[in-house]
Amino acid sequence: MSEIDEQAQAQVQVQGKSIPLSVLDVSPIIEGGTVAESLHNTLDLARHAEQWGYNRYWLAEHHNSPSIASSATSVVIGHVAAGTSKIRVGAGGIMLPNHAPLVIAEQFGTLEALFPGRIDLGLGRAPGTDQLTAAALRGGRRGNGLDFPDQLEELRAFLEPEGSELNRGVRAIPGEGQNIPIWLLGSSDFSANLAGQLGLPFAFAGHFSPAFTVPAMNLYRSSFQPSDVLEKPHGMVAVNVIAADTDEEAIRLSTSMQQLFLSFIRNRPGPLKPPVVNMDEVWSEQEKAAIQQQLGSSIVGSPDTVKQKLQAFIEATGADEIMIAAHIYDHQARLRSYELVSSLI
Repeated sequence: MSEIDEQAQAQVQVQGKSIPLSVLDVSPIIEGGTVAESLHNTLDLARHAEQWGYNRYWLAEHHNSPSIASSATSVVIGHVAAGTSKIRVGAGGIMLPNHAPLVIAEQFGTLEALFPGRIDLGLGRAPGTDQLTAAALRGGRRGNGLDFPDQLEELRAFLEPEGSELNRGVRAIPGEGQNIPIWLLGSSDFSANLAGQLGLPFAFAGHFSPAFTVPAMNLYRSSFQPSDVLEKPHGMVAVNVIAADTDEEAIRLSTSMQQLFLSFIRNRPGPLKPPVVNMDEVWSEQEKAAIQQQLGSSIVGSPDTVKQKLQAFIEATGADEIMIAAHIYDHQARLRSYELVSSLI
């Protein structure tokens, strides 16, 4: 498909192959900042990412988190797409169990009508939040992710031209007949296997589930069945990358990310905190080990360090694309990190 084969300027060369780079964003809310500032910074980063040649700009659905402003994901996608002109914009992802498939078909059908050829729909089966919040999101509807394949089939039927038997006389307008690329997202083996069986592109959450990255990517490839969407598997892996002019500065910036995950472990979530000089003054040895395991694939350093580690990461995972997450407190430092990574060709 052209939307997958399209070449981007921001790339990493691995064994003679150009690997496109993309951006994963959650519109981080920083300590002392506001939601409005977070959404402004998201658009600013997207405009720069487009200028630097990144292939996609995806936003993730999370709820009940004081550090994330992208919970109304479809709305933020529209905000970013309206403020850019070429970069593909999408969801990484929409947590389908939280929504009626018809609603997502209509929302993304509207986005595709407004920004033709630029919208991606990445779908996940996790709630993107705690169970209490998930229940509030779903209202009277039940859903635990086990019926995700059925929801996916229903959603795809709504996007087909008029006449699908599954629609039962209900039409997604806008939505039906539009060519909106659907990706399956995962942090374990379930969606990897499903994406392979359905012949869909697959994106893995390696930025917080590093231990399962290689097994999931291998399973996706081994289970892949060619479809009218893809003739061969196409896998993208998300990874945390924090770049700065020196290794020391990148390591300092990365402490904001470490503090964020520490707040999750302690069940005391809060806004993204400024970096600190010494994390050993913040976490215990047990917490340090847990966070290092969860963030084990993170790539932090100067451009030379990042390039070397990113190439090794791509070789290990066999990724066809890389999607970069960067939890950085200072917006200018975040811009600088993505700029440095974009020039690694």
